[in-house]
Amino acid sequence: MVVSVVTKTCEKVVSLVSQPAVTPSNLSRGHVPELSIAPLGADAHDSLTADVLIVPVFHGENGLELAGSLGGAWGRGLEITLWKLLVSLGAQGTPGEVTTVPAASIFSHDDESEEAGADSTKESSPFTTIIAIGLGDSDELTAETIREGAGTAIRAVQRTKDQEPASVVSMLGIFDPEAAVIGHALGAYTYAGFKEAKPSVATVSVVTPPATEEDNSADEILQHARVLVDSVALARDLVNAPANVLYPESYASFIKNAAEAEGLEVEILKESQLEEQGYGGILGVGQGSARPPRLVRVSYNKDAQDTPLVALVGKGITFDTGGISLKPGANMWNMISDMGGSAAVVGSIIAAARLGLNLRVTATIPLAENMPGDKATRPGDIIVHYGGLSSEVLNTDAEGRLVLADAIARACEDEPAFLIETATLTGAQMVALGERTPGIMGSIEFRDRVSMISQNVGENAWPMPLPKELAKEITSDVADLKNISTSRWGGMSVAGHYLSKFVAEGVQWVHMDVAGPAYNTGSAHGYTPKRGTGVPVRTIVASLEAIARGEVDH
Repeated sequence: MVVSVVTKTCEKVVSLVSQPAVTPSNLSRGHVPELSIAPLGADAHDSLTADVLIVPVFHGENGLELAGSLGGAWGRGLEITLWKLLVSLGAQGTPGEVTTVPAASIFSHDDESEEAGADSTKESSPFTTIIAIGLGDSDELTAETIREGAGTAIRAVQRTKDQEPASVVSMLGIFDPEAAVIGHALGAYTYAGFKEAKPSVATVSVVTPPATEEDNSADEILQHARVLVDSVALARDLVNAPANVLYPESYASFIKNAAEAEGLEVEILKESQLEEQGYGGILGVGQGSARPPRLVRVSYNKDAQDTPLVALVGKGITFDTGGISLKPGANMWNMISDMGGSAAVVGSIIAAARLGLNLRVTATIPLAENMPGDKATRPGDIIVHYGGLSSEVLNTDAEGRLVLADAIARACEDEPAFLIETATLTGAQMVALGERTPGIMGSIEFRDRVSMISQNVGENAWPMPLPKELAKEITSDVADLKNISTSRWGGMSVAGHYLSKFVAEGVQWVHMDVAGPAYNTGSAHGYTPKRGTGVPVRTIVASLEAIARGEVDH
């Protein structure tokens, strides 16, 4: 069965190239293709050519259904020929199914059957390869289905070492242009680090529904998507960077350069200032390393007093050995990712500035390296946090909550209406929810609202409780708090309880534990690559947008 959704050709292409990034000279950046949008129009299909065409297909009651296919621009006969070829290859249109065919086998075929009508399909192909991506049941199509399909399809684009990166045209935008752009861009992201590697995809042009006269929606969609893609890619790049390149001092310098390039205000506290002002948690974690800690404060729209203030806080442990409570050596190399929360916060506040959101945002970012040096904090030591609360440190590998406590206390001094904090905090998050689902805790109404937003954007944070009985697990005999429970149960919620002690009364707050979702140690899937994922940038940005629109009460 052939379902022809698109029947017009493309009249213009709207292009947007990412702004040049401000980076230290030795920080490697991942590759994201140049993106454009091609709204359907009257008579310009000859200009829409590329190495690869991506078409969506569905799984219907009678098998494969072609959705949109070639957009009707090259005749129904071509659509039928493509459908027949895909069926002959066993394509079913199930979610994530990829079927690749040479475009010449479609365009060179002369089908004069009654079914094809008068269309002649014998013409030169504007594409080299056609990739059909299965989207499952058309009645169950969602934005996330399109994002996942777009990412899977773009990762199927293969190039030899002698070929230049491919140009791609995609028909997935006929259903949801922004979802298609984001899925393709994030799926095509590649990070080579210090290797010399050629990406597979150079450009992606997403075909969208027809634009009306004086309609700027294509430009707006692309601008918004590009900001999100750039911010997620930035977070991924930071998480992927090795710890000998990205450590507290160099990371603080990077944040300053990147934020000031967007017109944001930046303050950096060095170790002497941290000591003078009483940041015992940050100092306690960082004092075992030869690379001293930092606290970075970034402000957007600082003087707009008539708008809500949102505080962002993100854990920035640039490498985590566990300190004196040393981690096992196996897989410790993945601990370059323990600053994933801070990377998400950096990307999010830069996105807020680029989008011009009507609210105030401050980001408080504690940076430290957790090492087992001769000056390192020992199990049993007591530290005093910013603001005066004390902690008995029973496990130096529960260090993230110690630096976050200082940062949350400082952020609350600004009297924000909302506080969004995120961290790669506990292994218990993965035990409870797996490697892809963030756990979110905090003020119940705000927690549930942010959770819904996260699920809508495809990052899928799940609301978790803070059971009252677990609060007693962090009671210490010799300090205000102890940094772990001596019980093995409820570790994610215990950490949430600990952080809640530093949140000022009246502030709506959420804590997102992204220990698993921020760093993919397995194979790429959908639009998620190996290594840094950029979670939860899109959740934070979408939450900021909802607050700016007045959709969240405070």
